Amino acid sequence: MKRIGILFGGENSFPGALVEQINARNIDGLAAEFVLTGAVQLDRAPRYAVIVDRISHGIPFYRAYLKHAALNGTAVINNPFWASADDKFLNYALAARLGVAVPSTVMLPHKQLPAGSTDRSMRNLEYPLDWEAVFADVGEHGFLKPIDGGGWRDVHEVHSREEFFRAYDDSRDLCMVYQKAVHYTEYYRCFVVGQKKVRIMAYDPRRPHTERYLHTPPTAGKSLLKRIRQDALKLCRALGYDFNSVEFAVERGVPYAIDFMNPVPDADIHSIGQANFDWIVKEVAELAIAKAKKSPHLPDKRWSALLGAAPARPAKKKTVPGNSALPSKVNSAEKKN
Repeated sequence: MKRIGILFGGENSFPGALVEQINARNIDGLAAEFVLTGAVQLDRAPRYAVIVDRISHGIPFYRAYLKHAALNGTAVINNPFWASADDKFLNYALAARLGVAVPSTVMLPHKQLPAGSTDRSMRNLEYPLDWEAVFADVGEHGFLKPIDGGGWRDVHEVHSREEFFRAYDDSRDLCMVYQKAVHYTEYYRCFVVGQKKVRIMAYDPRRPHTERYLHTPPTAGKSLLKRIRQDALKLCRALGYDFNSVEFAVERGVPYAIDFMNPVPDADIHSIGQANFDWIVKEVAELAIAKAKKSPHLPDKRWSALLGAAPARPAKKKTVPGNSALPSKVNSAEKKN
């Protein structure tokens, strides 16, 4: 029996609906259930062919458990190795290299020293910072946000230098990015599943959290929707995310990618609405089933592979003339020892 496990925390609607959706299909030799784990033994592989992860970003024990599971052939949605290394600034840099529009963005050092560090730890840091260069690049209307945050936590919109420095002073020891504000006329959030399926949803980040999904069809023209769909797929394929949400703010017809580090996107029926909920449950169920049928899954976990780059070719080994079995003089000497 192949098992699909759902690892989750406080959410209720999506995990249960996903288990029901998979089991209702009555696929021979396949069942879905909530993950149950205790102490993890080094030499024992997990019982799951697939795990849909909804909580490890906040629980280090679960993240380590998922890495061990992936190493032993479990397909984890999303890849826990990449999710551990990802950050917003890397996202924006990668997007720019892919040709996806992103607002001007600057990464800033911690306002307060990280725990366990001292002034001597920061001797490589320029002081004072060149604030004129920062504001020349981004401007005075922008957003300060943590480099690895989520759920709009510690995000500040600022309209002047005074507001900027007040928000920056309140950022504690967080590493922050400062991004130019987009004066958008349209805003969309996209669910992307399996790096193939995209659902574009009208969204308003200025509303209370539970009212941001507008539950009305996107009003953008076909060419804009096509570009949004293509850019969303381009980003998720480059990042290797099988389940993600991507946000675009549209200014003067240009969709700017604002947020696309959401490997555990909101899927609660009370916020995303019934139609979006039904779509996401169906698509994630089909993705998990497809991965379970192909298990065990042993992906390449090198960073070059995770970023879609070709691995560097190893240097050719030197050989000792007349003895191709010895790689070099140095190694042959080591062999004698």
